[in-house]
Amino acid sequence: MNKDYLLFHRPFISEEEIDEMVDTLRSGWLSMGPKTIKFEEEFNKYIGSQKSVAVNSWTAAGHLTLEAFGIEKGDEVIVPTMTFPATAEIVCYFGAKPVIVDVDKDTLNISIEEIERAITPKTKAIIPVHYGGQPCDLDEIQEIAKSHNIKVLEDAAHALPATYKGKKIGTISDATCFSFYATKTLSTGEGGMICTNNQEIAERCAIMRLHGINRDAWKRYSEAGSWYYEVVAPGYKYNFTDLQASLGLPQLKKVDIMWEWRKKIASRYLEGFKGFDLLTLPYIKNDRESSWHLFPVRINLEMITKNRAQIIDELKNHNIGVGVHFMPVHQHLYYSETFNLDDKNYPVASTTFPRLMSLPIYPGMNDNSVEKVISTVIDILNQHRR
Repeated sequence: MNKDYLLFHRPFISEEEIDEMVDTLRSGWLSMGPKTIKFEEEFNKYIGSQKSVAVNSWTAAGHLTLEAFGIEKGDEVIVPTMTFPATAEIVCYFGAKPVIVDVDKDTLNISIEEIERAITPKTKAIIPVHYGGQPCDLDEIQEIAKSHNIKVLEDAAHALPATYKGKKIGTISDATCFSFYATKTLSTGEGGMICTNNQEIAERCAIMRLHGINRDAWKRYSEAGSWYYEVVAPGYKYNFTDLQASLGLPQLKKVDIMWEWRKKIASRYLEGFKGFDLLTLPYIKNDRESSWHLFPVRINLEMITKNRAQIIDELKNHNIGVGVHFMPVHQHLYYSETFNLDDKNYPVASTTFPRLMSLPIYPGMNDNSVEKVISTVIDILNQHRR
């Protein structure tokens, strides 16, 4: 690998994670066990929710939560188009319909007006996605949900840690699902967490994550365990592991430190690009704090002679990696064909997507790298100004 190449993301791993992983390997307990339970407890304390259930991915977390909500074939679940397809995919697992709606033009979070327009007697849940780490308009979403007796599952894959009106994301709705994928703000390689204040939802998710076994299966092989167990429902193989918890526990201890680092980078980007007319910068509402998982900018294409792909290629040639988040769900072949979706019904997402580009933002990124990104982006765009 080119040592001068600035990666779009690099996980923030220290000796503490390595030591914890070695300790787990030496313990002989690799799958779900005592460290998984400890990680759940520590995560729960950090978020402030009543229950946390660790699983092997955000997708598993979302699937289990919808199952606990009682989603069935023929039901409808409202999902924003600006998200990774997993948000809609989990609805399809039930034979239910993901009702894909457009987003707010300023935040790219789910549009409140589009939610209201999409509700039918078949609507059973809403999945707001905190795009880039900025919380959605949760008061308005909760009001709509309560008035129609529907559930809310927050997709917080980007939103650890983030706050909405002083409350941590993970404490507000019926359930909130976090991601610990390799690029996320807390990484266990793969992994996810369900946070809820509803005991029944938590218990159902905990049972269904491991084959529907009606007790803590990991205890069967401990000194105090028993060989006996029963399967009470046809569950899934979605359990977290102690190997993953070995990464998660040290990462959780420094999650606020990593957040402060990302906030510092975001602040420098906002200052460095201030007044630069070829970019539109992220807009964060005053009553919430973003986790700054992403720093998405919009290239003002009508003012330059190149398209986004060409700009990204030039940045790559200057040893800078960037990302694109996301191709709208309604544009993916399966969803567009299965549900007969068209760009004309998604004017915000369809207009915005060709302009989007996510800049590197992660702990461990030094000041020189941040300044290089700012100056290089400005130079390249200025070279192609109309």
